[in-house]
Amino acid sequence: MYIENYIDSLRAEMVDIVAHRLTPVAMRYGYSDVALETNIRWRPLVMLIGSYSSGKSTMINEFVGTKIQDTGQAPTDDSFTVITYSESEDIDNNDIQVLEERDGSALLNDPEFPFETLKKHGQRFAAHFRLKKVNSPFLKDIAIIDTPGMLDSITEQDRGYNYQEVIGEFAQMADLILVLFDPHKAGTVREVHKVLRETLPAKTSEDRVLFILNRIDECTSLLDMLRVYGTLCWNLSQITGRKDIPLIYLTYSNPNPGTVQKNPEGFLHLLDNHREILKKAISEAPRHRLDHIATFLENHGERLSHFMEALIAYRKKFSDFRIRYWLLGLLISLVLAAPAIRLPFLHVHPYILIGGMGFGVVMLYLIWLTTAQKSLESKFFRESLKKLDALTPLENQTRRDVWKGIRNMIKSYMEKTVGNYSPGRVKEDYAMVRQVCKKGSAEIRQALSELSTLKEEDLIPPEEKPLMALPFKNSPQHADEEGIVGI
Repeated sequence: MYIENYIDSLRAEMVDIVAHRLTPVAMRYGYSDVALETNIRWRPLVMLIGSYSSGKSTMINEFVGTKIQDTGQAPTDDSFTVITYSESEDIDNNDIQVLEERDGSALLNDPEFPFETLKKHGQRFAAHFRLKKVNSPFLKDIAIIDTPGMLDSITEQDRGYNYQEVIGEFAQMADLILVLFDPHKAGTVREVHKVLRETLPAKTSEDRVLFILNRIDECTSLLDMLRVYGTLCWNLSQITGRKDIPLIYLTYSNPNPGTVQKNPEGFLHLLDNHREILKKAISEAPRHRLDHIATFLENHGERLSHFMEALIAYRKKFSDFRIRYWLLGLLISLVLAAPAIRLPFLHVHPYILIGGMGFGVVMLYLIWLTTAQKSLESKFFRESLKKLDALTPLENQTRRDVWKGIRNMIKSYMEKTVGNYSPGRVKEDYAMVRQVCKKGSAEIRQALSELSTLKEEDLIPPEEKPLMALPFKNSPQHADEEGIVGI
């Protein structure tokens, strides 16, 4: 019992670091439109994706303990459904059932849920988004996301919203992703190809993705099943571009009492049904949540650091450029005004002549600053936008991957500000974020390492012993009204 409190405390402290250290910086520079902690402050999420009729809804119904999702051979549900836990105190029996349903518009505007970022996908998406609260013990510590079956659609307009972007945002939130295939469409659906090839690699890590060949009881023989398995392995290797094949779990639905088995004397007795293994993996999602939050903090810390490196580099180059052409303009003004001294008809006192020449230099320099200098600076800005990749070194794959994810954000921020932002403020924020990345990340990982060695009896009740303090927790230095954080 106490170890759960310990885990909750560590999670809350990491969320606090994100909220008070990274979010103000992220929102100031247009890195994110909403608070970063929105995606991590809710319960662990498990997402199921796959082609239509791959058995996603059937699997959810089995795990939850009752039929809450419609099932069928044809596409039966075109909505993203969040299934979460709710107490059953207000009903007369303890039967597992749906206690409450909410539509997408309510979900997207409710601060209790981490779905505010999805509002940008519009009303069509909201109409295909909903939540169900179920009194199933299986859902006490997790929430499940059931997704629309993937199709051979060619354009995103076929759905009315960008399906790949929505899948990507849910993948960022999810602690575990189950990718289901069935024997009839073993990885051949167009949207499956795009999700596995582009969306998931860009939004989540491989260790969070499990591949499942479901409904194997519909194969006519062991040889048929092996053919399907081989086809799926081949398709995955082509889709992912990897030579090594990921582990593929084999599952099928356990028949209900009184139903006729599809393969009563076939090959199923020769194989293990991995249903329970998957169920255990889902139930362990809360344990992995801390690691995922720590990774979330580290990833966004590194991305923000790289983001501000580029901003600092641009301002330095721009400052050097501006000073160089200021001096050039002054030199040109002096050269143009100097011949006035030799003009023979200017028989005036030398002081007046020098004063007049000085006035001429000033006027020429002002003309330079308001015309040529501005034009050159505008040209420098435009050229810099075309050569963003030259702002920071991209010497290794990690930095190249990070840069790929933030390049467009940097371009948008620079276009919005026209390159006019305070380099001093950026440097302050950069130093603070680097402190979180280095010191904060190290102490968080140390805390998680110590947690993995603890047993229940090692912990005393929270009221008797304070939990370990993570970096920056309860620090007096918080963001001010403009989000500036002290170091």
